Order: sequence, then C-alpha cells, then structure tokens
Amino acid sequence: MSKRHDALFEDVLKDFSATEPAPEDRGGARFLKRSSTLADTGEREEKVLRWVDPAQCVMWAGHNRAYDLLTPENCGDLIASIKAQGQQEFPAIVRRLTGGETGAGAEYEVICGARRHFAISWLRANNYPQFRYLIEVRDLTDEEAFRLADLENRDREDISDFERARDYALALESYYGGRQKAMAERLEVSEGWLSRYLQLARLPEEIIAAYPDIREIRELHARTLRPYLGDPQQRAKLIEAAGELAAEQRAAREGQGAPVPAAKVLARLKAAAAGPRKARPPERLFRRVPEESGVAMRRKNGRVTLEFNENLSDAALEVAFRLFLEHRRETRK
Repeated sequence: MSKRHDALFEDVLKDFSATEPAPEDRGGARFLKRSSTLADTGEREEKVLRWVDPAQCVMWAGHNRAYDLLTPENCGDLIASIKAQGQQEFPAIVRRLTGGETGAGAEYEVICGARRHFAISWLRANNYPQFRYLIEVRDLTDEEAFRLADLENRDREDISDFERARDYALALESYYGGRQKAMAERLEVSEGWLSRYLQLARLPEEIIAAYPDIREIRELHARTLRPYLGDPQQRAKLIEAAGELAAEQRAAREGQGAPVPAAKVLARLKAAAAGPRKARPPERLFRRVPEESGVAMRRKNGRVTLEFNENLSDAALEVAFRLFLEHRRETRK
C-alpha cells in the first residue's frame, strides 16, 4: 500500500473508540492481545484479537466486494499463503451484530476481510479444520465502516471498478445525502475521480448484462459509452446491441459457445451506437465521362492514394491518370 493510503487508513481509525475486551468465546477460542501507544496522550489502548469459527461471521450488507464471486481460483494466492504460514496473519475487522441482525449463529459482520473469510471457510471445508478466522472487533458506524473498507481496498487490484463504483453509489445516498462534493471531501479524493466511478455505477442494467462478468466492467467503459447514452437514438441502438450480447453470454454460460470478452463487448456496443462508418469523400475524382467511376484521389499525412474499380478499362485508366498528372503539375506551379 502507498504511504498516502496508510496515512488515510490511520486517520479513519484514530477517531474510533477502543474496543472493550469481550467475554471468552464459546468453544475455547483463544485471545490475542496487542497494545499500541497513542501518540497524543501517551495512554495505552488495548485491542483484542480473537480466533473464531468463520460461520460466526456474515458479510456486512455494505461490503464493497461481491462475496458470491469469490472462488478457490481467484483466492488461490491467499489460500496458499495461509497454508504456508499455518494461520491467518492479518485480522479482519468486524463489528458485533445486535438485536434482530443476529441469525443462524452469526455474531459478527465483516467490514474488511471477505477474501480472508472465504479462504478460511474453504480450508475448513477441505480437510483443514484447524484453521480459525482471526478478527478484530470494533465499534463502528455505517459511515465509518464504509470509509474503512474503502481505504483498505482502494489500492487493491483484486476488487473491480464496478464493485467499487456500486459501493460508492450506495454510500452517496446512504451516508452523504446525495452530496457528491461532501463525499469526495470525506474520502479525500477529487470530485472528478469520484464522479467517474458514480457514472460507472449508473450504467443501464442491459449493458451490465452484456458483459461476461461484472468484474470486467471498467471505469473507462462507462466513460466511452457515456456520450452515446445521452442521445436517444444512439442509446436505443446501444441497448439493442447489449441485449444481443447478453443472449450470447447466457448461451456461453450454458455451454453453447465461448463468452464474448469485455474488450469486444465494448467495441461492439460502441460500433452499434455510432452506426456504420461513413466513407470519407475523395478530394478529387479523375474520369473521362461522368458515367464512369474514374480514379479517386485521397490525401492524408503527406501521402496521396489513388483508388479505382478493378473493372475500369485500360483506356479509362489512361485518361484518368493523365488528368491526375496534369492536376499534379498544375498544383506544383
């Protein structure tokens, strides 16, 4: 992580109240304690880490990662690391569930640490029952939880632009009253940067369905398609093309053909909205009579191109080339 990222992360944490040690977990889960000195007061803040069964934790509804898209393959590096270390090295940040939120044995909701939760759960279900989920319990408001999760994941490449954009759009209304400037200031990012992600979150559902995986939808894609979405006729063409692509993606998921990759999806959507490309008219046309197609001259970057129909007769070509050479000599005088 960058130094700026670390500074922002600590800034979010410094205002949070210390977590009181909780009673010992059922099942003999052991506690790990660590202390940190607060620079401003010299007092010591004691934090409690605990090992728990991952089944005691559920994802926070505002979590910025699509948990259902996690697999042993895209979490393989983390799974291998935990196996090599013999335990999870860095704690997930959670908060306690309260009242009606508690269900099916869950006691905590995960604010940061979805991949770690998946990795430990997978290991326990696949012949490694000794692994436990390392958590740090904090007392956080929803807005604090959002900022903390955002800061932890902002520099990570394993969370997609679309997941991040969807999270920002929800937070904008939930925590900042739709005030984009206030949200940008709170996250310490530029308003323009935030605006680009919010635009991505506002892509029509038809276009989202055109992609093989939401994690392949980039902020650049929304920026590219935005001009076409503002024009009613181009928008209609865009939605129609997106519907055709979505049908192809569904067929691919059912084993009928290969999925259309994201880059090709964007190219096809853009081509459909823009319509057929109009040929640039020739700069000059040389021919014997108006009824003939003749020889077309085009000029670009200091180069001259002559184009003619392959069925044009030799006699017609001779006249056209002579006219071209006369024109060339005239323009050089």
